[in-house]
Amino acid sequence: MVSNNSTECVRVFLELHGLEEYVTKIVGRPSEQPHLMKPNPFPLITAAEQMHIDVTSCTLIGDSLTDIQAAHAAGATVIGYANKPHKVDQFAEAQAGVITEDMQAIADALTTA
Repeated sequence: MVSNNSTECVRVFLELHGLEEYVTKIVGRPSEQPHLMKPNPFPLITAAEQMHIDVTSCTLIGDSLTDIQAAHAAGATVIGYANKPHKVDQFAEAQAGVITEDMQAIADALTTA
């Protein structure tokens, strides 16, 4: 998981929602280095390196324009999760590979894959 939030913040969120077993690595906001936050591809590249995977083989599911931009900069595939109606057009303009407004559709696709 990559986030512009701190690693600790993400970890607490996952624990509160019983999701920590589904996340192997967390790459959070680099301390005192805001220039390395998304849309910089640094967190995506770092996460891929930690998993010993080529970042171009990865898919980012993101809910912000900076997520889409970071994925493109890293050479990763990107699914835009439009959790607000105005994001559909924004993500289309940013050329997200796929756009969905339904996180359950993503979960179903992953379950059947």
